[in-house]
Amino acid sequence: MNEKESFFVNRLKSIGYAFKGAVLLLKTEASIKVQFGIAVAMIIMGFALHISLTEWIIQLLAIALVMSIEAVNTAVEKIADFIHPEHHEKIGFIKDIAAGAVFIASVFAVIIGLIIYLPKIF
Repeated sequence: MNEKESFFVNRLKSIGYAFKGAVLLLKTEASIKVQFGIAVAMIIMGFALHISLTEWIIQLLAIALVMSIEAVNTAVEKIADFIHPEHHEKIGFIKDIAAGAVFIASVFAVIIGLIIYLPKIF
């Protein structure tokens, strides 16, 4: 197999691993299930209220950001628990910071949702 084929095959494998990770996340993590449900509701609301192309782009970026940060938070938690299974102050600090990142993204996603939808509802 030449180098180009090898690169292409490796990229396909990487996509497969990434897809597997996304499916595992959705199957195993309660928080991502909730966020996925909210995302579906917002997408349905977007169709119902006929949001603009720009609003779709912003909404989808907000959804992707929150869910991606949640995935990274989950990975940080799993690594921390693997490295130090019993409670440890420094591990707790690391996990709190990762959770804080999800919180920040979520708060701004809610603000974006309010900016998009409040004028359409009222």
